[in-house]
Amino acid sequence: MAEERDTGGNSGELILVVEDSPTQAAQLRYMLEKHHYRVAVAGNAGEAMAMIAAQLPALVISDIVMPEMDGYELCRHIKTRDDCRNVPVILLTSLVDPRDVIKGLECGADNFITKPYNEEHLLSRVSDMLTNRHHDQENHAQPGLEITFGCQKYLITSNRRQILDLLLSTYESAIRKNNELISARDELGALNSQLTAANQELAAFNYTVSHDLRQPLNTISSACQVIELLSGDKLDEESKRYIKMAHDGVKQMSDLISTLLRFAQSAHGELHRKMVDLGTIARVIAANLRMTELGRQVTFMIAEGLMANCDPVLLTLVLENLLGNAWKYTSAQRQAVIELGSAEIDGKTVFFVRDNGPGFSMADAEKLFIPFKRLPGTAEFKGLGIGLATVERIIRRHDGKVWAEGEPGRGATFYFTLHP
Repeated sequence: MAEERDTGGNSGELILVVEDSPTQAAQLRYMLEKHHYRVAVAGNAGEAMAMIAAQLPALVISDIVMPEMDGYELCRHIKTRDDCRNVPVILLTSLVDPRDVIKGLECGADNFITKPYNEEHLLSRVSDMLTNRHHDQENHAQPGLEITFGCQKYLITSNRRQILDLLLSTYESAIRKNNELISARDELGALNSQLTAANQELAAFNYTVSHDLRQPLNTISSACQVIELLSGDKLDEESKRYIKMAHDGVKQMSDLISTLLRFAQSAHGELHRKMVDLGTIARVIAANLRMTELGRQVTFMIAEGLMANCDPVLLTLVLENLLGNAWKYTSAQRQAVIELGSAEIDGKTVFFVRDNGPGFSMADAEKLFIPFKRLPGTAEFKGLGIGLATVERIIRRHDGKVWAEGEPGRGATFYFTLHP
């Protein structure tokens, strides 16, 4: 809240506020009356002109955007009437267009206050306007100066003091906005530094947790192996089953740790972009997938010349997840087909991975990229629900976009773009 301010002998003067928003009008009234000005409020331009005719105010503060007659037109009416030509007019504006200044000069406005404004800034302008009006000996009709701006003609009739005041207020507003931007930039820089430090701490924590969790898992796995070696054929079937359950649990937990680490790393670290042939990477991944299930009949259709400017390590992870996803979901197909290619869509190169698996309903498409979210009917396929979420993170880091299209019983296609 602003402190009580010296109004330079202007306290008690009548200020007319023209504002169609009751909330904004009440706020202006509160600020001005707190500093001992008398305030009258008009809800529109017509009401304002009637109030001016009844009692001449010392100053008019008007919003520009109003129904029926805007602030520019109201100011023009005030400045063309002999009985109120000398009344200073301050316009409230967002000042987002250079034409705002030209229109202000054209209608004879004395000053701008840029929204959003603070109390100190408002009171400073009001005090300056009320003080300067006593020294102004030029405030009479001037020969018009016609100018062209933005292919539109304007007739400027403002006197020198009005032009100077208006331009100074515009410059002051620009300086204030610039200072706010500098402050916001510095604050954003500090927040980015904090975020970078937090990410580094998170990465270190992930590695520590990974090591600390894997060590007891290794102990459990080793203990199971020792029991099997020492006991040999003495173990009954039930005991063997429990040892296998322990082995499987260790492997599942180890896989989960690895997956979570890869998911965390996909969002951090510096990108190292270069031109990469995605087809070459895909062929290696396809060969590895074939080795996991030698008996499967799967046709890989990998296009030639799939060049992309990307981080090769992260895009390898993208293709491992997308091709691995297609491999997994086509497991029930007698003759599976998995395709990697590209297409031109809206002038952009779009890469895609397509399969002839069970597909999905488009109503569930947005859920595919949510971590740990698995669609109904996919319980028979092993997975943690992290792969596609990892893909989405990596593509987003490349300023790209990933989406999916599918139909139940007719396969799925995953598309992604990479910003060059």
